Parts: sequence; structure tokens; C-alpha cells
Amino acid sequence: MPDQPPSGLVRAMGRWTLVALVINTIIGSGIFGLPSLVWKYVGGAAPWAYLLAGAGIGVIMACFAEAASRFTEAGGPYLYARAAFGRFLGIAMGWLLWLVRLSAAAAGANLFVIYLAEFWPGAKQPVARALVLTALLGVLAAINYRGVKSGARVSNVFTVAKLVPLGLFVVAGGAFMLLRGGPAPLASTLRPAAGDWMQAVLVLVFAYGGFEAAMIPLGEAQDPRRDAPFALLVSLAVCATLFTLVQIVVQGTLADPGQTDRPLAAAAHQFLGTAGARFISLGALVSLYGYLSANMLHTPRLTFALAERNDFPPIFAAVHRRFRTPHVSIVVFAALVWLMGMAGNFRWNVVLSAVARLFAYGAVCAAMLVLRRKQPGEARFPLPAGPLFGVLGIAFALVLVSRMGRAELAIIAGTMVIAWLNWLWARKLSLP
Repeated sequence: MPDQPPSGLVRAMGRWTLVALVINTIIGSGIFGLPSLVWKYVGGAAPWAYLLAGAGIGVIMACFAEAASRFTEAGGPYLYARAAFGRFLGIAMGWLLWLVRLSAAAAGANLFVIYLAEFWPGAKQPVARALVLTALLGVLAAINYRGVKSGARVSNVFTVAKLVPLGLFVVAGGAFMLLRGGPAPLASTLRPAAGDWMQAVLVLVFAYGGFEAAMIPLGEAQDPRRDAPFALLVSLAVCATLFTLVQIVVQGTLADPGQTDRPLAAAAHQFLGTAGARFISLGALVSLYGYLSANMLHTPRLTFALAERNDFPPIFAAVHRRFRTPHVSIVVFAALVWLMGMAGNFRWNVVLSAVARLFAYGAVCAAMLVLRRKQPGEARFPLPAGPLFGVLGIAFALVLVSRMGRAELAIIAGTMVIAWLNWLWARKLSLP
């Protein structure tokens, strides 16, 4: 591929490490906070919303799989858009993706504080909250600063650690429902309209999202063109199954899940008592910390990739001489997540992340179609019926984008203005 200077990074991530990274990035704050929100939108039909959203995301993931199988360098969606549409749209994608990852990580940090309040009620106080966020992000930044192997190892451990409590929650909750003779009487008689379904799917895009970020650090994967499609498809199957079962247990245990902001803990309290609620709250903390560890691993590689191609200030492409990591990008990302975590709440960061990533998803589906024409035969994973998947993915993203509010639209527009100014600067820099 042209315009790909040597990165100086180390290829240390194998196939199953990449699978763990995708799962770790998907399963974060969403599943611990969203069952209540989805219930409010569609009531007892909520499990079907998970399956519907999973099908839509599956189409987009398939497009990502083909696009990712063409590249071996860091950058993910930014790289695909740049190769397909040129420098300006590549930079625009980079800024959108950075906004997505910053707001998603901030949402995870916000929800960590909410669940920590189960053990320490004072955690929500401003000073305590600031100290918690500083400790959370500072430790992870230090681990990833010292090497991709240590960062990937932490991600692997947290992936297993978050799947265990969720699996136990599903098994124990299912057994409780069987022994009781069925689910709890439903408090909701809601008959959701089309708009309610669209809103439910929009917030579930946040729950399923994150996989796109795991494609960013492929410059440090051992065989990215082969392993990226495998990791995406395996992770979708695992997460769709787990998410749907969790929602079934929550609404099968609680008469009205919409009355709590900690639905899994409230449900676990019904069949495991106070100890069970605390166990699930602890599991949420572990899961959220794992999610933040994954973000600290992959997102700094985005600004690194932009700078590596002269689309961002060169300092972001700096590689530590000893640890071989993009240390400046790591420190800047940690600082910005801290600021957004302090400034915004969970729901605001969820919606912002969801709507911003929809633009990125639609753009990658379109990039997959363009790359088929520009680079025929280069995909390691040629998607069967690729044009159909591309069109469906674009349509899915556009339908959900129509649900954006004015505030979110204004932020997206502002991001595009920044990207345009960035492009002018980069173009001027490259002129003789």
C-alpha cells in the first residue's frame, strides 16, 4: 500500500488476543445500564430489539470484516476511508472515530462511578469522583505506556473476568425463573410504535458498538488480514447471545426494570439476595475497567495513525524508544477521557457516542464498496453478496441517524468543521 511509512510498533497480538480485544471493547458499560432504557422504549419486546440491533450491526460488521482484510497497518476506519475516498474524508473519519471513542470511554468511566456507589455512596461526590477517575485512567495509561504486550495481557484477563459474572447471572437467573414457574408479571403494557423501536435500536448500537475500535491497532496484530474478520464474527455471536439472555433474565425477574439505573444488580438481588447484588455490581466494575483498558490500548493508535500519515501533528506519532508504544497519544487520550468523564453524564455520552459512530459505520460500508472497485482481489475475506451488505449497512445507519436530536447534530457538524480545518492545515503542510 502506498503512503505507509514504517511505524516502529511491535506485532504482538495473536488471533485470540484480537477476539478478546473485540469482546472487551463491546462488553463494557452498555449491558449493565441499557436493559432499563430498552425496557422503557419497547417493554416486554426488548429481547427482540437486541436481536434486531444485532442483525443490523452484523451487516455492518461483515462490511468491516472485508475492509479490514485488505490492510495490515494501524488506523482502522480512518485508514479504510482514506484509501477509498481520499485525504479529507479520511481525516473526517478520524475525527468522528476519535469523538466516538472519547465519549464511549467517558460513558464507561461515568457508569463505573455509578456502580462504585453500591459499595461507597460518597463516590458520586465531585471530589471523590475526580479522584476515582484519575486513579482509573492513570493506572491504565501507565500499563499501556509500558508496552502493547502488557496492555493486551490486561485486556485478555479482563475479558475473561467480565464474562464469568455475566454468565453466572444468566445461569442463576434462568434457574430462578424455572423454579418460580415463569417470569415476573410484567408491569409494562406498552405497545411500542415504530419510533420507539428505532430509539431502542439506536441505544443498542452503543451496546454492540466498539468493534470498530478494535480494528485500529492492527499494526500490532500478527496476521491482521486473516484474524480481523474471524475476531469480528466470533465476537458478534458471543455478544448477541449474551446480551439477549441478560435482557430476558432482567425482565423475567423484575416486574418493572425501568425503575432502576442498576438493572442487573436489582435483578440479582431477587434471586441471589444482597450478596448477589453486590457480586453483580462488582462484576460491573470489573467489566467497565476492562472496557476502559481496551480503549486505552486501541484508541491512541488512531491519533498515531493520523500523525503517521501527516494528517495530525507529528508529536502524536512519537514512539517510545524503550517501550515501542505511541506514548504521547496514550497520555493525551487519558487526559481527554478524564475531562469528558467529569463534564458529561452517562446518558449524554451514550447518545453522543451512538450517533457519531453511525456516520462512521455508514462510511465504512461505502468504503468497502469503493475499495472493491479500486483494489479488486486484494481482500483476504471477500464478503459474499458484498454490494447487498454494503447497501443494507448504509441504509441501516441512515435510518438511525434520522433519530438524532439537534444537540447531537450540532456536535457532529462542529466535528466536521474541525476536520475541515485539520485538512487545510495538513494540505498546506504537504505543499512544496
